[in-house]
Amino acid sequence: MRLIRTLSAAVLLLGLAAAPATAGPSPSASPSDDGAPTEAGTSFRTAAEIEQGQHATANGSAGDYLYWSFPADAGQRPTVQATVKLPETHAAQTWRIDVYDGLRRRQACQWGAENRTAAADASALRLACVLRTVRAWSEPWANDPLPGTYYVRLTAVNLPTSDLGVPVGTEIRVDSKDVGGAAAVDGSLAEPLVPGVAVSSGKDDGEDGEERGAVLSAIEPEDGWASGWWSDRWVWTGVGAVLAALAGIGGYALTRGSGRPSRVPPTV
Repeated sequence: MRLIRTLSAAVLLLGLAAAPATAGPSPSASPSDDGAPTEAGTSFRTAAEIEQGQHATANGSAGDYLYWSFPADAGQRPTVQATVKLPETHAAQTWRIDVYDGLRRRQACQWGAENRTAAADASALRLACVLRTVRAWSEPWANDPLPGTYYVRLTAVNLPTSDLGVPVGTEIRVDSKDVGGAAAVDGSLAEPLVPGVAVSSGKDDGEDGEERGAVLSAIEPEDGWASGWWSDRWVWTGVGAVLAALAGIGGYALTRGSGRPSRVPPTV
């Protein structure tokens, strides 16, 4: 019984120690209009930068391409939500939301309504795209989402000529679920895929004779880019090793017995 109580106490202490690292998905940033852009870009280069959790808005015209960009780090599963506010009078319209990674490769949505058609009497249209989990490293030939800047493009497709140029209002928000060690891989990128990361440094000198580095994107995750090697998988590996050691000690204590009975004479 003493051995069982000791093992139970050890498991309880290990579980409490691992709880902070294995808690559920971290909540996204609280919604705030402070600093959120009120305009959208018209290309990848002019995409409006938004942070995760911000509620960005923009006015435009049907037929325009509207672009936003946001940072996504390893272990995150981003969800992009967009709302299109339509005018009172319009024909049936089909809107589409596309998400591209830092290499401008279109990333497929795991689920969500990335294409929707609004009826002629609809006042609003809602779109959503849940991406795959961002990986810390991938093979060059793979199309896995990698840490860096992601671009969102919102536009109407197959728009009737009568609706070209009609004013529309848009709202967009990006949130992420932290998947944690379940998506960890043994590798990491040297740099996140953000605009300017490919600019060579050290060849051109600035005005003061100092080396001029790459001008990176102005947005990044709140806690900075992950190093790529740490995850809660290390915690569970340690917990498993300790439990295995305790199980071995307990098994030995149960099977070794109490030694030679006193009534049995020693062998000569």
